Amino acid sequence: MQKQAGLSLNSRISGDIEELIRNQKLKESGIAQSDLDQLKTSVDIETKKIAETGKEESSSAGASTIIAFIAGILMFMFIMLYGIQVMRGVIEEKTSRIIEVMISSVKPFQLMMGKIIGIALVGLTQFILWIVLTLTISTVAVTVLVDKADVKKIAASAQSGSQVTTGTQVVSPAQGPMMDIQKSLAGLDFSKIVSVFIFFFIGGYLFYSALYAAIGSAVDSETETQQFMMPVMMPLLLGYALSLSVVTNDPYGNVAFWLSMIPFTSPIAMVVRLPYGVPNWELALSMVILVVGFVGTVWIASRIYRVGILMYGKKTTFKEMFKWFTYKN
Repeated sequence: MQKQAGLSLNSRISGDIEELIRNQKLKESGIAQSDLDQLKTSVDIETKKIAETGKEESSSAGASTIIAFIAGILMFMFIMLYGIQVMRGVIEEKTSRIIEVMISSVKPFQLMMGKIIGIALVGLTQFILWIVLTLTISTVAVTVLVDKADVKKIAASAQSGSQVTTGTQVVSPAQGPMMDIQKSLAGLDFSKIVSVFIFFFIGGYLFYSALYAAIGSAVDSETETQQFMMPVMMPLLLGYALSLSVVTNDPYGNVAFWLSMIPFTSPIAMVVRLPYGVPNWELALSMVILVVGFVGTVWIASRIYRVGILMYGKKTTFKEMFKWFTYKN
């Protein structure tokens, strides 16, 4: 069977061949191998963040990028998962005709908001449980597996530049990447990251779930949702793709700024930017815009929901949904 090499393999092979050819040419020009080895230099950069008070804080682009990737992926998964649950719940109630009984006692807007807020509380409860379990497991693991005396020795040796013996193992500051990661993570404000993540999860979920509820009310089965879901999913997918590529490489650029301001993309873009440090005014502005966008989206979705939830057996189009939106009470 014929196979085609990938881009990474081609790049690695070409890089190795280029290095061999370069070294051979340098040897032929009379340069010794020992001199060539001395030309290779490894540089480690230790970054510092200057707080508004002027105090230096440890930081790491690698640690910030890891946190940003995890936050972005979780935000995308949560919004998609629970938003689709809202849509499926609305379709199920509509097809089973339960909605006709419920509408007789509550208004369509109240019913839609009850569905959205109920599933939001379920998602928030799961998220909080995951945080509690993760912190509990990590705390127990550190307590059981790590000797506090050894950690203090390694920390002291990192300042003096000497080696330290822990049990039967010799640990050097240059050979302790875990200590560097720990120092980098210590410079991140996890309480702020978690609280902002929860806010943007709730805001982003409410923003998109209102649209999913409107879609669910307009169709009679899940197979009919494809034409309506794509326009709703595209901004979320675009924000996810750009946040994990452009924003992580340039968290303070114009693209990152506008992605974190537009309500369709801000839930993902802002939580990706946050570990790198975001000015408070930008964070506050993004939150306000997201709240305003949520209120506007709920108003639009509710006008479609109130008509579509009682429509049966008719092929729905965007033109038809626009008519529902313009109907007077």
